[in-house]
Amino acid sequence: MDSCCATLKTNAHPIGISRESPRNRSSGFWGESLKGSLKCRDLNVQELKNLKIKSKVGKFKPGVAYSVITDIDKETVTYEAPVFETPRADPKNVVSIILGGGAGTRLFPLTSRRAKPAVPIGGCYRLIDIPMSNCINSGIKKIFIMTQFNSFSLNRHLAKTYNFGNGVNFGDGFVEVLAATQTPGDAGKRWFQGTADAVRQFIWVFEDAKNKNVENILILSGDHLYRMDYMQFLQRHIDTNADITVSCLPMDDSRASDYGLMKIDDNGRIIQFAEKPKGPDLKAMQVDTTVLGLNETDAEKFPYIASMGVYVFKTDVLLKLLRWSYPHCNDFGSEIIPSAVRDHNVQAYLFNDYWEDIGTIKSFFDANLGLTEQPPKFEFYDPKTPFFTSPRFLPPTKVEKCRIVDAIISHGCFLRECSVQHSIVGVRSRLEIGVELQDTMMMGADYYQTEAEIASLLAEGKVPIGVGENTKIKNCIIDKNAKIGRDVIITNADGVEEAERSSEGFYIRSGITVILKNATIKDGTII
Repeated sequence: MDSCCATLKTNAHPIGISRESPRNRSSGFWGESLKGSLKCRDLNVQELKNLKIKSKVGKFKPGVAYSVITDIDKETVTYEAPVFETPRADPKNVVSIILGGGAGTRLFPLTSRRAKPAVPIGGCYRLIDIPMSNCINSGIKKIFIMTQFNSFSLNRHLAKTYNFGNGVNFGDGFVEVLAATQTPGDAGKRWFQGTADAVRQFIWVFEDAKNKNVENILILSGDHLYRMDYMQFLQRHIDTNADITVSCLPMDDSRASDYGLMKIDDNGRIIQFAEKPKGPDLKAMQVDTTVLGLNETDAEKFPYIASMGVYVFKTDVLLKLLRWSYPHCNDFGSEIIPSAVRDHNVQAYLFNDYWEDIGTIKSFFDANLGLTEQPPKFEFYDPKTPFFTSPRFLPPTKVEKCRIVDAIISHGCFLRECSVQHSIVGVRSRLEIGVELQDTMMMGADYYQTEAEIASLLAEGKVPIGVGENTKIKNCIIDKNAKIGRDVIITNADGVEEAERSSEGFYIRSGITVILKNATIKDGTII
């Protein structure tokens, strides 16, 4: 019998490791540059090629008898080695949690009767539409929204917009509101004490059978303005085998103390995390941001790496941290993540695009008016990643002999011989003859008044919804359903920075006049 032996022949291919310094790269090595490098999905395993098993006739020794003398031709069988790839991020294995925020005191009076995510923005949207649309566009359709303060308006908007019937169709996904509620036991009688505590109080939901295949949990805020593909973020999380990944961006000196700041090593791992540091602690968090791909000039301008408040956790890691490791820590940014940095793989992901925290009246005002600039810093329209909101089925806006410059006019408005400059006019707004609107964010109205109702109110000396004739408004936020009379002047000519005039229907915050929801400003008023 011919002897048969197998020979394994491998072709070794050395793996090229680039020794290029991170600061010489054209873009950040976390977010932007990963778009090219990580899509290969074979960074760590080289394909084995030309694995050959050869069967050949053995060499006969003289004088040795063989029982079988069948001749076997030489055969070569080539096997293709399996290709090992980094797992691709699957949106079906992800749950998103959108945090409804606290009392929203810095956005007061806009939050006096609504939650922060329900605050209108951009003429026809609400802040909650930002993370919701980002999730939908990323393919993530398992979404929880946690609410606590003034949630009626938010719940109504979610029900109208993101349901299984008339709104956005989610297929096998879901959108569920987790409202703060009381449960048995002393701990169950508390309000949410912070972002982490809110998730902890509903930890049983994420252990439910329908969420058994969820591998990662995405934590989002309901009061940010940005457009983001969460699947790229998630892919970075998977590629680095991170327990937690934090989305971050470069930050300048003027605003750094308002955010959680971090230090990272050359591999993008977070080695230090400080939540809203002040004074010497702030200066200690300065880093060389050329490591993010910034040039020397931008690196001097943005010497900090700030957290966006957008996190992704491995599900088992999150549940362990909340239940066992840090059961008394109530906030992700100030407690959970700084503690987890010590003994978990916490990675940073660079988001190199527009992002704004709508946390104060000034940031809200500036972000809205920024939409009217040319070119805008951010715009809601994108054919591939649209932003969704409640379908209102309003008629087109009617404009009669108006002057409109750098403005956004929402649908269902009536503008008559007025001037609108560098302003946003919300849905169902009414501007009468001679009105001048400049540097103003007008939210619009929840309902129409008929021409007969308007005429009747004017005849009685009352003020209908909208802005009356010959009124001049500048540097102002006008909340919904506001009734502003004729010959009113709202310019804050005295430059007052802060004022509380709720009885008169307005506040002044950071020099910006805020007309309250449903307020009435009588004819001839000067603010």
